[in-house]
Amino acid sequence: MGKSVTPEAISVLLYNPSPDSSSEIPEIIVQVVDLKPIGSSSTRFTFMASDGKAKLKAMLPSHFSSEIHSGNLQNLGLIQILDYTCNAIPNQTEKALIVTKCEVVSPSLEMEIKSDVKEVESGILLKPKQEAVSKSAAQIVDEQRRNSAPSARMAMTRRVHPLVSLNPYQGNWTIKVRVTNKGNLRSYKNARGEGLVFNIELTDEDGTQIQATMFNEAASKFYPKFELGKVYYISKGSLRVANRQFRTVQNDYEMTLNENSIVEEADGESFIPETKYNFVKIDQLGSYVNGRELVDIIGIVQNVSPTLSVRRKSNNEPIPKRDITVADDSNKTVTVSLWNELATNAGQELLDMADTTPVVAIKCLKVGDFQGVSLSTVSRSTVLINPDLSESKKLRSWYDSEGKGVPMASIGSNFSSKTGFRSLYSDRIILSHITNDPTLGQDKPVFFSIKAYVTYIKPDQTMWYRACKTCNKKVTEAVGSGYWCEGCQKNDDQCSLRYIMVVKVSDHSGEAWLSVFNEQAEKIIGFTADELDRIKTEEGDEKYQLKLKEATWVQHLFRVSVTQSEYMNERRQRITIRSQATIDFSAESRYLLEEISKMSIS
Repeated sequence: MGKSVTPEAISVLLYNPSPDSSSEIPEIIVQVVDLKPIGSSSTRFTFMASDGKAKLKAMLPSHFSSEIHSGNLQNLGLIQILDYTCNAIPNQTEKALIVTKCEVVSPSLEMEIKSDVKEVESGILLKPKQEAVSKSAAQIVDEQRRNSAPSARMAMTRRVHPLVSLNPYQGNWTIKVRVTNKGNLRSYKNARGEGLVFNIELTDEDGTQIQATMFNEAASKFYPKFELGKVYYISKGSLRVANRQFRTVQNDYEMTLNENSIVEEADGESFIPETKYNFVKIDQLGSYVNGRELVDIIGIVQNVSPTLSVRRKSNNEPIPKRDITVADDSNKTVTVSLWNELATNAGQELLDMADTTPVVAIKCLKVGDFQGVSLSTVSRSTVLINPDLSESKKLRSWYDSEGKGVPMASIGSNFSSKTGFRSLYSDRIILSHITNDPTLGQDKPVFFSIKAYVTYIKPDQTMWYRACKTCNKKVTEAVGSGYWCEGCQKNDDQCSLRYIMVVKVSDHSGEAWLSVFNEQAEKIIGFTADELDRIKTEEGDEKYQLKLKEATWVQHLFRVSVTQSEYMNERRQRITIRSQATIDFSAESRYLLEEISKMSIS
């Protein structure tokens, strides 16, 4: 074996628990003993660091998990510790070693190295030999410290910790970070009272990110202090385990700053941390619908709408909105709603260059279920146009070579928010499964696929509504002439008709009334609402009813949602068609053969 453990390594670690820099750390090689995940996590691990005589409890941050899963870092293997910190464990005399940087020296050995091994407590130390530091060098450092600015002195008197080394059990620490996202100062009201809150996202030199939150006095104190893009030294904050449903960055912890926290701007700092994206392909957005997790996307801009003015429900205040259509190499498109400054600034820039089909990278988007799947910016969202990213270059190359000639389909056209983008051959049921269970959809919408005939379309129902040609919302007749759109806050000489109706469908188990909206209704009837209205007006009611009759007794595949609605103080089941397809007999045959095979096996 080429290398073995460093004698007295644990004593060296405990004697110098927070080295000022990694260059001061001597060669420290320890054996990894009892390596195991923390709780049910598969990203964070704990082990005992052993030098053959003593052991010390140690933890590995989540970015080491790939080394463990790949088998590079193994139990009973040797590692060289290149950077670390030792933290006290609350209510215990022991300390824990947080390894922030290491190298694998050897894979798993045949056995544990032992020589009267005992676990070391913080009070039992073997003081290692220390090399003398020349007085002149110490004087130079002292002079630099005294002559530097307050923020620089803060960095020199305390070791600057990388974000990856922080944890809730740590004592004093100082971090140097850039503010890469700053939220708005918001007021809140809950059972415990009212107050102020705002969030920022911080990134250090390694590109590690963390979200920091400030409440009440701290929010008022630090909101004007933090400026987007500037670098700060921060200390006296606290950490806790991040709530995965609300976190906006990839970090196991989130930070809270109170009014006693120290924040100093780092003048002259020029490090530019790389913004980390976790891009989600458009065809994979389904599983995020109506969830609390925010997503990042990158795509080619296909269309940009004019700026709309939408009134906020809470106070009727108008806010700007702009919709853009984005596509990627999954051959799917999705609509992204830009709000507030992003609509007027980045949105206008995209409109001006729309004919060049720019690449856009958007961070922190909320995924909704409007038209199946839709995306919307939030206060912390950022938009980059033609970013200098490898994903951007790859996407541009794909679009220029083949993408612009490929037909694109909306991700929402074949989607279920329960299961994401699903085939119409999944979750197949019969109608009686829905109609015989009045509790379906009581707590939240449920989704199924059915195969059924459209058996009746009531001709005297309200088949459509007048819609704005820009935003598709309902319009009213304006005073004088034209149509008024409340969403766009403008008059228009013309409007379009969009279907909103019900149809009766049947299969061998029963029948049910299904609600249908415009895109699916057009496929069922074979005409747009404007075309059917023209037939009714110009060719008469008999021709109109004939067209509806021709659309019946045709078999379709439907993806439906089931919810509960209340009408006249009575709860009713509402079944809505979310997507539709005609029968592909080849695919249907394969599906039936698979079902028969499953029955044979069972």
